[in-house]
Amino acid sequence: MLVCFWSPKGGCGTSIVAAACALVAARDGAARLADLIGDQPAVLGAASDPPTGVREWLRVGVDAPVDALERLSVEVAPGLTLLPAGRAPVGDVPPEAGAALGVALRDDPRPTVADVGVPATPAADALLDVADANVVVVRGCYLTLRRAVRMEATARATGAVLVDEPGRALGAREVADVLGVPVLASVPVRSQTARVVDAGVLATRLPDGLAKPARQVIARLGRTDHEGRAA
Repeated sequence: MLVCFWSPKGGCGTSIVAAACALVAARDGAARLADLIGDQPAVLGAASDPPTGVREWLRVGVDAPVDALERLSVEVAPGLTLLPAGRAPVGDVPPEAGAALGVALRDDPRPTVADVGVPATPAADALLDVADANVVVVRGCYLTLRRAVRMEATARATGAVLVDEPGRALGAREVADVLGVPVLASVPVRSQTARVVDAGVLATRLPDGLAKPARQVIARLGRTDHEGRAA
């Protein structure tokens, strides 16, 4: 199973949400986290930032060997391996390569969470198309939602995750109404989460404020109906 997390603009918390969902999935067995952006080594407190990863695989194209993905992976937590982003530019990578990556990740017996960030390239957009589920991560911010409704990827989204900031007028009901997709979970913005991430210990000290909504997302995606919308 392949689940892609993305956002309409930077700063929505996509990498944190993706990491939390991958960590929760790994508690039930081996899981994998594919990083297309390059933030996950820092988020998870990895000892190094591997220079070779998904981006290099994408540049090879549809002929890239699937088993090469395994050789690129590094263990970041019990049961969880990270497929790092690498450093190659991918703006000109054709959509066929993104689709091939999606099929390779989707067909692996382990559940895979992909951190797609802002899907601003043809390859990233094609990856969303072949995923079992794609989830848009948003804040209750008018500018974020305005941008989201203008993106074609939103119409294909399985659901949304709301990063819920205190004082925002827009909540889960408004987000669902505006985007036309169900809100799978709300992640409260808490100082404890920021401290854990800043300390580089998220992989070993996942806060309840992240773990609980991550479990909700994984559970609801497991009940996704045949139309691609969460039950």
